[in-house]
Amino acid sequence: MSKLLLAIVLAATLVVGSGARAQTYDLILRNARIVDGTGSPWYRADIGIRGDTIARIAPTITVPATRVIDLGDLVASPGFIDLHTHALRGLFDAPTADNCVRQGVTMVMVGPDGSGSVVPDGMPNDAKLKPLLDRLNALPKSLNIGSFIGQGAVREAVIGLAKRQPTPAELERMRELVRQAMIDGAFGLSTGLFYVPGAFTPLSEVVELQKVVAPFRGVHTSHMREEATGVVEAVNETIAIGEQGGVPTHVSHHKVVGKVNWGKSLDTLRLIDAARQRGVDVTMDVYPYSAGSTTVQSGLLPAWAMEGGVREAKERLKDLATRSKVKEATSEILLTNFNGDPGNVVIVTCDWDTSLAGKNLGEVTRARGLDPVLENAAETVLWLVENGGCRSVHHNQGEEDLRRILAHPAAMIASDGEVAIFGRTQSTRAAMAPSPAYLRSMCVRRASSRWRKRSAK
Repeated sequence: MSKLLLAIVLAATLVVGSGARAQTYDLILRNARIVDGTGSPWYRADIGIRGDTIARIAPTITVPATRVIDLGDLVASPGFIDLHTHALRGLFDAPTADNCVRQGVTMVMVGPDGSGSVVPDGMPNDAKLKPLLDRLNALPKSLNIGSFIGQGAVREAVIGLAKRQPTPAELERMRELVRQAMIDGAFGLSTGLFYVPGAFTPLSEVVELQKVVAPFRGVHTSHMREEATGVVEAVNETIAIGEQGGVPTHVSHHKVVGKVNWGKSLDTLRLIDAARQRGVDVTMDVYPYSAGSTTVQSGLLPAWAMEGGVREAKERLKDLATRSKVKEATSEILLTNFNGDPGNVVIVTCDWDTSLAGKNLGEVTRARGLDPVLENAAETVLWLVENGGCRSVHHNQGEEDLRRILAHPAAMIASDGEVAIFGRTQSTRAAMAPSPAYLRSMCVRRASSRWRKRSAK
């Protein structure tokens, strides 16, 4: 097909009318290419809408309508579900969520990565889901919203950010919090084993909590423990959580970080295929771009340095011997995960110094009067953390892995984005969501690359 098909998104479920009706419609969409989400081939038909309900789908609808739109070659489909988002960032300020709905997203899932996403202002971080769901229900909004309960939030509510095993009583309290969240309406338990305190959680502890989720037919989603050197082992762990916990298990934003690790998606996808063949319900989502985003402190400091959170990390850095160890570990992270180039880390937001937004780590290092070598860049990272931390974008993924994961039958697209407040939100990914424009650009680049290879022969 020579041109990109624009998706006309219908938020209601496609319901086929039982027969011709004489009543008029509020809207008729003529000549729609209908992709109904069942996996069936597309077909052409007219769609009659009355109020907020699709009242009829038929090859031709000839009765009168208040408004008629001829879609021509455009596609009509159910609204898209964005399975992995941080939409609570911005949703209460911009409940129309324009950057989502204008790209066809009509439902988002929040509470990923084990942290329960962002706790909105004025709400306690106590791992209780009902107050958040009540607030969302009362909010006039454009999106449907579902939520996970975060394992990290549950653990923090019970034992804080400490690196230790829970006592039997503490583990039982965690079970109770998860059970109540499932009763209140959680879709499942998310983990963020890359982040503190998830990074301090052993497999056995996660499995015990997933066993609470299983009777509710909930699911497990995971920002895995590793997406770089240990990505293969992390996929194995994610599969084990589902297999031992008795729940469907899902790899969030599957990626391979660091040039030295590119190509490992061949191994991770083989593991997923093998698990599915033996009956494990394992799936994944992937964002259609080759850069990730998190905080500087989470992405560039070792997990042990973040025990107790940013406040304790700042205290820890005051000890010269500990600081040296953290700096050495951060240098290694820059080398392995960022191809040894501080320019691959770009500051997105920094509340304590807004002028840093848009600058990469090498530029910030140079602005401090230092050559942007790894050791100095690592020192700049510590300086950023000591001042309160920043959010950054990380350019460290290969497009071949990205394409391979996107093409896998068990993969789906998710944004890992937020609700953009135009003129204020600076994160590119937040505004893109699972952007059709970006997908189109990937297709164009791929086609151009193939054309150049053929021309060179």
